[in-house]
Amino acid sequence: MKEKKSKKKTTAKKTKKTKKSEKSTKKQKKGNSRRNIYIYTGFGILVLLLVILVLIKIFKPSWLTDKYFELTGDKIEAVEPKIDVELLTVNPYSRPGTPKEKITGIVVHYTANPGATAIDNRNYFESLKDGHDTQVSSNFVIGLEGEIVQCVPTWEMAYASNSRNIDTVSIECCHPDETGKFNEETYKSMVQLCAWLCMKFDLKEEAVIRHYDVTGKICPKYFVEDEEAWENFRKDIGQTLKEFK
Repeated sequence: MKEKKSKKKTTAKKTKKTKKSEKSTKKQKKGNSRRNIYIYTGFGILVLLLVILVLIKIFKPSWLTDKYFELTGDKIEAVEPKIDVELLTVNPYSRPGTPKEKITGIVVHYTANPGATAIDNRNYFESLKDGHDTQVSSNFVIGLEGEIVQCVPTWEMAYASNSRNIDTVSIECCHPDETGKFNEETYKSMVQLCAWLCMKFDLKEEAVIRHYDVTGKICPKYFVEDEEAWENFRKDIGQTLKEFK
């Protein structure tokens, strides 16, 4: 009888140990399974982030930097307007040679000099290196016949838009009379140049602003006094951008 009881106790102990062992094995399996899920999930998230970063670098590189950059490629070259590059001499009064930060906007101005041509305005900026009268210039000037003259490289600061000189491209636009209204040839070049610059610097038409929006100065006069004309101008840029792409 004692032997039978002893055997039963031993069997019971073995059964308990087996059950404990089985429970322990199940816990380990669950733990391993969870660990594997965490590892695979983490790896999947990492791969997804890398894919997102690659896509951003290809399609929206501006999101990854605060430094000056330009987009390049056949599409951009194909729609580049004709530009007469007449760079100013580097000097403290109109072309300081200061590098720009990332371009976040394009600022439109009017020359406030009725009847003057693009090259007249460019030459005035150049004369400041000798006259020292003031500090003023622009990256581009658009003339009465639609001609576009570049005075300062887009990666260098021009003296045009006050606090926004460092992160914008400035465009001075000629006009035939005191109203400040642009003629058809000037207007067409304004739209084309602004759209091309938006494409080049990965911007939308909303990034095109007036000098007025920076400082409150009545510039460009016609677009400050006629808000509808200004909004239509930006719509024309947006439409041209779509056509470019």
